[in-house]
Amino acid sequence: LEKNRWKNNIIKNMGQKINPLGFRLGTTQNHHSFWFAQPKNFSVGLQEDEKIRNCIKNYVQKNKRISSGFEGIGISRIEIKKRIDLIQVIIHIGFPNLLIEGRTRGIEELQMNVQKEFRSVNRRINIAITRIEKPYGDPNILAEYMASQLRNRVSFRKAMKRAIELTEQTDTKGIQIQIAGRIDGKEIARVEWIREGRVPLQTIRAKIDHCSYTIRTIHGVLGLKIWIFVDEE
Repeated sequence: LEKNRWKNNIIKNMGQKINPLGFRLGTTQNHHSFWFAQPKNFSVGLQEDEKIRNCIKNYVQKNKRISSGFEGIGISRIEIKKRIDLIQVIIHIGFPNLLIEGRTRGIEELQMNVQKEFRSVNRRINIAITRIEKPYGDPNILAEYMASQLRNRVSFRKAMKRAIELTEQTDTKGIQIQIAGRIDGKEIARVEWIREGRVPLQTIRAKIDHCSYTIRTIHGVLGLKIWIFVDEE
């Protein structure tokens, strides 16, 4: 009895982790997909969204300008709004020049490519691009930048400090970065993190952007998490 009571106390005192985006849905965060389906058709719609997002990311990765200086695809998020005869796709991208510059029909080619992959006769796909004013204030784009630095064997501390410097230029109120795995090729995996400013994860009205990113290096896989405190409502 005493042993079970001791175990219950440990479980109660342990930190219960929750995704900060899902925690704030309906207050400071919105869904990235807007559509309705019957329960039996919900999984089909979910797979459609995943197929559209993967198709767009693969197209941008293959057709982006090599001389851009940014190794990632620069996409923050892809919003999908479905109607009976139309699928509206809005791409929030930090560097539109990766896709548009030097390609007069860049968006049209992307739209045709997605439509061909989607193979839907009854619904047409309309794609629009929205530019993010401050790309390095977005955790997904910042994670791609850090991933490129770590793949090029830059010290993880230098990469984290450089990422914080880029984020400070975007007038954010705080940032926290965490890296886990075989950092710098060490044999023993560990977790390193750094925080600058305020990151109130327990405050629901605080607008916090978050992303989890997987970095594949020659030494193995690293896990990267970024929290950015944008503003408080």
